Amino acid sequence: MQFKPPRNDYKYHWTVHVQDKMRYYGISESLIKRIVRFPKRIENGIAPETVAVMQPTSSKKQEVWVMYKLQVLSSKKKIISAWRYPGISPIGKKIPIPDEILQELEGVLE
Repeated sequence: MQFKPPRNDYKYHWTVHVQDKMRYYGISESLIKRIVRFPKRIENGIAPETVAVMQPTSSKKQEVWVMYKLQVLSSKKKIISAWRYPGISPIGKKIPIPDEILQELEGVLE
């Protein structure tokens, strides 16, 4: 199946970084939107003024995380990154983001 990149609309702005991660991890646009609208857990993101939200997968042995930033003037959500976390992450602690994603995010957030 060929990957169809999400389009920016009045609610969401998609970065190139998140599109690459969606392709890599096999995460659909609809799954990301569902996680943002109905998260099971909400944490502060690693970057200033960002939010990280999570839902467990159907197998309960994995979590899908989405990091976004709310844009003040337009009330759009800028979807920055998404990833799958193997296992169950600890609650209330630093968000478990793989090192390679952290390095890529440094360039996206600037």
